[in-house]
Amino acid sequence: MQDAGTRARILDVALRLFATHSFAGTSLQMIADEMALTKAAVYHHFHTREDLLTALITPALAEMRAVADDADAQRTPHARAEHMLTGFVELAVRHRRLIAILSNDQAILRLLKSQSLLDELLERPVALLRATAPEPAGRINALLTLSGVGSTAGSELLADIDDEDLRRYLVETGRRILGLRAPRTARVPAR
Repeated sequence: MQDAGTRARILDVALRLFATHSFAGTSLQMIADEMALTKAAVYHHFHTREDLLTALITPALAEMRAVADDADAQRTPHARAEHMLTGFVELAVRHRRLIAILSNDQAILRLLKSQSLLDELLERPVALLRATAPEPAGRINALLTLSGVGSTAGSELLADIDDEDLRRYLVETGRRILGLRAPRTARVPAR
């Protein structure tokens, strides 16, 4: 169990250092120093920064696939877009720190692109979201929504906003961009 705990701590420290110093600006030695470990101890768990990044994004990527699968199962384009939007917002809020580095670090974006993960992270969600408007507006709205949600959820300027409020505002804004109406069950009665 100690080994699993050390691995989790390494991931947490790596995420924090990637956010502070960038992916390219963070070395395994920096992570080891931050944890008062030897580089060999970090290397025991992760041989490269790329291995660390993969371990960080794998759970979120699996969640994104599940959200897209659930959205695909909806009956109408608007229902698929609504489900994709709310699922992506939930994922972005739950993984604020990770989303921040994925949205803003060019070295990570290049790495994800080289591993064909960037397409996987964006292609399906864009396809589900863009069906609410004709081209090219649908695609632009979809990309604006995804990038806006990602960069906003991870913004340090909003760290003081609790998850529930952030979730609500991101969904409301995403709906406006995509031209979606709130589902009847989600509408608040007028006073």
